Amino acid sequence: MKRHSGQDRSITQHWRPATLAVRGGTARSEYGETSEAMFLTSGYCYDRAEDAAARFAGEQTGMTYSRLQNPTVEMLEQRIALLEGAEACRTMATGMAAMTAVLLCQLQQGDHVVAGRAAFGSCRWLVDTLLPKFGIQTTTVDARDPQAFEDAVRPNTKVFFFETPANPTMDIVDLRAVCGIARERGITSVVDNAFATPALQRPMEFGADVTAYSATKMMDGQGRVLAGAVCGTQDFIDNTLLPFTRNTGPTLSAFNAWVVLKGLETLDLRIRRQSENALAVGRFLAARVPRILHPGLPSHPQHELAMAQMSAVGGIFAFEVADRAQAHALLNALELIDISNNIGDSRSLMTHPASTTHYGVSAEARAEMGVTEGLLRLNVGLEDPQDLIDDLDRALRQVGL
Repeated sequence: MKRHSGQDRSITQHWRPATLAVRGGTARSEYGETSEAMFLTSGYCYDRAEDAAARFAGEQTGMTYSRLQNPTVEMLEQRIALLEGAEACRTMATGMAAMTAVLLCQLQQGDHVVAGRAAFGSCRWLVDTLLPKFGIQTTTVDARDPQAFEDAVRPNTKVFFFETPANPTMDIVDLRAVCGIARERGITSVVDNAFATPALQRPMEFGADVTAYSATKMMDGQGRVLAGAVCGTQDFIDNTLLPFTRNTGPTLSAFNAWVVLKGLETLDLRIRRQSENALAVGRFLAARVPRILHPGLPSHPQHELAMAQMSAVGGIFAFEVADRAQAHALLNALELIDISNNIGDSRSLMTHPASTTHYGVSAEARAEMGVTEGLLRLNVGLEDPQDLIDDLDRALRQVGL
């Protein structure tokens, strides 16, 4: 397949993020299509038997099987890597496939992981339940405190794993400090950057080794498909991650890759408008609810750190009401904002984490990470923020707030 000049890193290194999101990684066939082509094929043919043998031996470039390579998927991987400022990227079927693969590909029995305690429910399940099943030791720490990572290090510590901002408590991790500790100790730092995306935060610029994504969220941005991605050095992707994904098969479909490619074209526009909308809605809620967790507001204890690491804080934040009963009543009173456990959508969505995304986490772990019975997480979309404020105002009045 004929490659577009955008594949040349000597050219793309001068492009800014908004340009990379539209044109990075583009490859055109002999037909010269403007929109990326979708290659719905499981396998590939060879001119000669010797060509097949050479490709499998790594002596000839080209596709062999769509569990390993697909032209559409490859375009997405190159585009995400360019946006991230990473040498390479590998996509996967879902965000949790990416999180699982990035941990299991580099850990074995007897290793130790230090993880941030505030995390998406399924990520906590990986740390609390899955890894120990394979004899991998884990320690969860308050990731807001870099010293907590330092104090938790053991001779067998191999990975630091954390989210920033964290889901759903919006904890902010000092990337430079924590990733610096990891580098000094020869530990791999893995950052879940799904809330921010590389449009708002590039952890590798602060010393992170690996970033992982649920591309289902802001990268697609319209609630259409599932996808995941892992970015790192070429060596890590090819020699540590790829052997795991090649043989376990968490493959992203060409159709889903194409949808995320289209989503990336508007990522910068969407995430910045959603950030603005979320600030407006957050300022309104700050005067009405007992507690708000919004890194973009000065009331957030890590506001200055968030502003130092991120160009904007995104469209997601959390707030607290009295208890589960009041939280559910507020959700049921909404007319415009949808009740949904998804995030990153262009539509505004709200959920009660304790009974949805973190339902499978023990009550003790929820309490430890700050997921209270009154906590609500809000994904602010692209609607007019005043309409969202009006919806919330009416619902809050209905529940006595």
